[in-house]
Amino acid sequence: MNQRELFLRNVAQTSDAPLALEIVRAKDITLWDVHGKAYLDLISGISVSNIGHSNTEVIEAVKKQAELYMHIMVYGELIESPQVQYATELISHLPSTLNSVYFTNSGTEATEGAMKLAKRVTGRTQILAFHNSYHGSTQGALSVMGSEYWRNAFRPLLPGIIHAEYNSIESIDLIDENLACIILEPLQAEKGVNVPSIEWMQTIRKKCDEKGVLMILDEIQTGFGRTGTLFSFQHYDIIPDILLLGKALGGGMPLGAFISSRSLMDAFTNNPVLGHISTFGGHPVSCAAGLAALKYLLNNHLIDGVEGKRKIFRDKLIHPLIKEFRSYGLLMTIEFESWDINKKIIDLC
Repeated sequence: MNQRELFLRNVAQTSDAPLALEIVRAKDITLWDVHGKAYLDLISGISVSNIGHSNTEVIEAVKKQAELYMHIMVYGELIESPQVQYATELISHLPSTLNSVYFTNSGTEATEGAMKLAKRVTGRTQILAFHNSYHGSTQGALSVMGSEYWRNAFRPLLPGIIHAEYNSIESIDLIDENLACIILEPLQAEKGVNVPSIEWMQTIRKKCDEKGVLMILDEIQTGFGRTGTLFSFQHYDIIPDILLLGKALGGGMPLGAFISSRSLMDAFTNNPVLGHISTFGGHPVSCAAGLAALKYLLNNHLIDGVEGKRKIFRDKLIHPLIKEFRSYGLLMTIEFESWDINKKIIDLC
């Protein structure tokens, strides 16, 4: 049997029509399949490969750390230099209140940890989320997902979840003393780059402060320069109580994180002890890769070129079949008149 047949038979599938390209090599923005055909990668592993594929500095960091040690203990017990160095670097680029990093394996695990933290700190149980949002596929993350299409098959989910319209005045009125937290994205990527107003985001922040509600901002897909700033919340002049990171955080390796203040994070250290724990969270090889990727991103000023590249796409993507082009930095959506046209173009690509 060939690799395709083995893939379809032995690897659990997520749809009945996977792309099923057998990629054997990747470098910068190019992928090559088993037949030697090259593909221009405009997906970036779904916002993972922000500095391109097979970056030599990331590869060297992975090799160096793998030769020293890989997994040695569950998260948080031993001093592991890659975790410490990466947390320190991240904090240096964040507001002073975001000064404690909890590393996880993935973005969806960061979502789970943040919701637990909010409940633990506030003593409340209700959570406000938004229609058309995406926060991950585990039970808790799925509960705050904003689409019944994805949720319905897996009910019952977490109780106490309220969903509201994104970027609506009505949603602000739902923020009250019953909420532990509000979880939202700085823009809705899965909705097709749905960008809220600055005023709405700032009003959400103010109302959370008034009612003692923690603001969880999901930057798993928007972080690390994708929208033209290192983190998208910088566009809105707000600071979340808890910041979620993933995808590009690991420089191509699996890694997630939720970041908050030390005073809030201390809630996980008692009643119970080990109130949130992970075996592989903050894997040292992943942290080494992520740190190297972040330094490469910043040292080479890649974010400075985002707006110029966005304008190139905007100016060139003009065609009668294109209904609308939306973007925030290099997070872009092309909308066609129908799914049939969309599917045909995907197949042609």
